[in-house]
Amino acid sequence: MKRLLFFVAAAPLFVACNSTTNKENTAGDSLATVSDTTQQASLPAPDTNASKNKFSKVIGWPDGKTPVAPEGFTVTRFASNFKSPRNIYVAPNGDIFVVLSNSERSLKEAAANLITGKAKAEVAGESANTVVLLRDKDQDGVPELQTNFLAGLNQPYGVLIIGNSFYVANTDGLWKYPYKAGDTKITAKGTKILSLPAGGYNNHWTRNLIANSDNSKIYVSVGSGSNAGENGMENEVRRANILEINPDGTGERIYAAGLRNPVGMSWAPGTGTLWTAVNERDGLGDNLVPDYITSVKEGGFYGWPYSYYGQHKDPRLKGQKPDLVAKALVPDVQVGAHTASLGLAFYTGSKFPEKYKSGAFIGQHGSWNRSALSGYKVAFVPFKNGKPSGPLQDFLTGFIADQDKGDVYGRPVGVAVAPDGALLVADDVSSTIWRIAAK
Repeated sequence: MKRLLFFVAAAPLFVACNSTTNKENTAGDSLATVSDTTQQASLPAPDTNASKNKFSKVIGWPDGKTPVAPEGFTVTRFASNFKSPRNIYVAPNGDIFVVLSNSERSLKEAAANLITGKAKAEVAGESANTVVLLRDKDQDGVPELQTNFLAGLNQPYGVLIIGNSFYVANTDGLWKYPYKAGDTKITAKGTKILSLPAGGYNNHWTRNLIANSDNSKIYVSVGSGSNAGENGMENEVRRANILEINPDGTGERIYAAGLRNPVGMSWAPGTGTLWTAVNERDGLGDNLVPDYITSVKEGGFYGWPYSYYGQHKDPRLKGQKPDLVAKALVPDVQVGAHTASLGLAFYTGSKFPEKYKSGAFIGQHGSWNRSALSGYKVAFVPFKNGKPSGPLQDFLTGFIADQDKGDVYGRPVGVAVAPDGALLVADDVSSTIWRIAAK
């Protein structure tokens, strides 16, 4: 099937706020509150008539051409010839798992979206629904082993290893498989331990996973089923949340809510603080609403769909739920409107220069709802003592081939730090895992 891909994004901004919170025990209704409402981000006025579209066309990477990293780094192909590599997970033993999955949108639906100006149209045929194992035991940047580790999944994204269990988050549920370190393939039948609401608006089908430091809790990200609640909030139950469960799937509670589409999740080094990358809403103009990365407050509410960036009210919801708007937390760092910032990884290696130590890398996949292409890169935010310490900056660029025509070479998604200290970047539309290493 022919692949159609379209993209857009926005200029980056930087905001770092440290709102204190009040924790309450009941998830959902009892939410962390903003202690200082003066910490609202300065944003343009919303305009529901200002939304513009510019779709991109993926042309692929010419021979010999790669993305561009800062001076002092090399960029090479770590692995290629995959079908839509979306996410990367590094196992405790150093094995690297690549999740192959896509949205499975039909050509007919894509064409309809183009005509009506609805969601981004992305067609990549049937999803591979496979987890691939890459093993680079000698850490020379060339995997000596590649296997189809687990197949027959349903739009997988997050994977996780805890002890002798291998977890996969499909779009409709969390599965658990028997596993032991060093396995090159899983053939055993898994067990579904948690059902999840499937699919979602645009590309909100992804379900990501992360465990806490002692593996006693698993966190599951679930995006919204709509742009701004237009299908009725009764259809958003357990969505736009990060859920917390026990490793056996029991004990579910809402850890944080009002996160329109949280995808990337990572723990800030040296802290017990969970961070996530969130895709914000469409339809309010070129520069609204900025996507963001933020620390996740237990019991926190982040506004969706009633407000954004704290108490900025969405005009399409006409003053609904003022009690929730009053509790909406201000995210920590703006990373540009419509950038589709999906990947998130803190640098925990030792090979990059000191400025990158403990900083956050963000895979900006790009979107459609803006008049000019932007994003399409891996961005970086420096951190110090577990908090952002400087503005958003470019790290891996060169994905846009022709700004005017809208031609792009690829689209970065998941990011991960390899055992050898290199950064791995999944470029789903070019079927490539890029490796960025310090010289």
